[in-house]
Amino acid sequence: MDNLSDTLKKLKITAVDRTEDSLEGCLDCLLQALAQNNMETSEKIQGSGILQLFASLLIPQSSCTAKVANIIAEVAKNEFMRIPCVDAGLISPLVQLLTSKDQEVLLQTGRALGNICYDSHEGRSAVDQAGGAQIVIDHLRSLCSITDPANEKLLTVFCGMLMNYSNENDSLQAQLINMGVIPTLVKLLGIHCQNAALTEMCLVAFGNLAELESSKEQFASTNIAEELVKLFKKQIEHDKREMIFEVLAPLAENDAIKLQLVEAGLVECLLEIVQQKVNSDKEDDIAELKTASDLMVLLLLGDESMQKLFEGGKGNVFQRVLSWIPSNNHQLQLAGALAIANFARNDGNCIHMVDNGIVENLMDLLDRHVEDGNVTVQHAALSALRNLAIPVVNKAKMLSAGVTEAVLKFLKSEMPPVQFKLLGTLRMLIDAQEAAEQLGKNVKLVERLVEWCEAKDHAGVMGESNRLLSALIRHSKSKDVIKTIVQSGGIKHLVTMATSEHVIMQNEALVALALIAALELGTAEKDLESAKLVQILHRLLADERSAPEIKYNSMVLICALMGSESLHKEVQDLAFLDVVSKLRSHENKSVAQQASLTEQRLTVDS
Repeated sequence: MDNLSDTLKKLKITAVDRTEDSLEGCLDCLLQALAQNNMETSEKIQGSGILQLFASLLIPQSSCTAKVANIIAEVAKNEFMRIPCVDAGLISPLVQLLTSKDQEVLLQTGRALGNICYDSHEGRSAVDQAGGAQIVIDHLRSLCSITDPANEKLLTVFCGMLMNYSNENDSLQAQLINMGVIPTLVKLLGIHCQNAALTEMCLVAFGNLAELESSKEQFASTNIAEELVKLFKKQIEHDKREMIFEVLAPLAENDAIKLQLVEAGLVECLLEIVQQKVNSDKEDDIAELKTASDLMVLLLLGDESMQKLFEGGKGNVFQRVLSWIPSNNHQLQLAGALAIANFARNDGNCIHMVDNGIVENLMDLLDRHVEDGNVTVQHAALSALRNLAIPVVNKAKMLSAGVTEAVLKFLKSEMPPVQFKLLGTLRMLIDAQEAAEQLGKNVKLVERLVEWCEAKDHAGVMGESNRLLSALIRHSKSKDVIKTIVQSGGIKHLVTMATSEHVIMQNEALVALALIAALELGTAEKDLESAKLVQILHRLLADERSAPEIKYNSMVLICALMGSESLHKEVQDLAFLDVVSKLRSHENKSVAQQASLTEQRLTVDS
């Protein structure tokens, strides 16, 4: 270290005199000291004030320039040295050196700038102001096709520099994207796929950039899918495959890229991984199985990619995914059920799958998870059943297959995601009067629905419970169902639902309440009164923002309520005639007609 102090003193003198031989000796000494103890040497360099001198030594025509840049690269490995490097004015001369023709100077300069930028806002900002990124991208473009080892090393350093420059910084990443870095990096990956270090650097850069939404379109216009799948097929090591997965996942969120990945043969690779790893209990294999099956499900979220893999229900991929459902591996059961839910996104696919016995597979899967089951598997299987129940022709088939019985086993679940899908599945199935009546008389179900109508922490569960209550009445048109709902305390929830911010829910509530008033007014009278239904209807009719169908159904309901003495009196007390008579001139003909009828009814009964 005494030697180092002497070297630093000597360097100050020779830096001014510019005697190249002795200058080179001093620089070699510094590099040696840094190799032995980087941190301590860096502290000494900072304390000596020599950093400021380096700026004047970074000149293109000097034979020592590469060594100076190398020293800066070494000291900048220490976090505490990065801001001092910026403050010493080193960025601007370093960026100017990027125009050098000397490969060693370019290499060391790239290292220095990359290390100064690492996790340093000040470093990045200075490089940005000096215009360093564009010069580096231009180099990558011009050197892209040269495959000798020295050039590949330089390309790797430049990629690393851009990565450190933009990592976790959205605006700098956007800047690189605007400069056209993505097509250049994709080309690099294609040409240099044999070079592990450069390939790895490209993958990390892709991983960073792919998180940005604006990058997806640029990626989609390249052959990134083809290159990544080609690279993926060559990899044997888990870590390397994991790196590629980390790029594939964000890219596969884009529908165009999903299709490109499917066409490039990624699905076959994923299915192979699943087959290889399914019976392994090694941690790495379990993680890879999960990643592969999750990615498979993600690819099915795109309409075109999904339809391509469905192949009319005859496709190899569809059949393989189907075989995951009866497996004993929870991850595969989950991925299989989610995949079916994704395939079930159009009527044709749903009808084909129900006709080919998939409902039975899903019910068997649910049966295996009733007691202390896996919540994510329950949720996924219910999602698939709900989607399959959307086409009208499937409903009766699924009811006769016993889907409602299978689903009702999960009524005791305390997990909101499971509750939500359970409710959605039942609501999709009960278009038929008989099914609605059967379910509407199920006291356990109705009581649970009324309980969930108060689940204020889970808006989805609350909304679906209300909608199912209303649907049971609307589709069954049954007095027994209405009595069950009244006895379970469901009326107040239907009245509250009439004030929902969603017109569709308001409407469903008003139609259900009109049926209650028409079929079982005496039974529901007290509950309708205490829920302040008449006041709510007055408010809906007086509010100019109410949709035409809301006004129409509110008036139908008012007429139906006139059969109750106490509710009739409430209607008279609130001067409904004024509000209704104004609606006779409403622009919607149905509303205007119903207003005339309602006015007559109110006038006769007053």
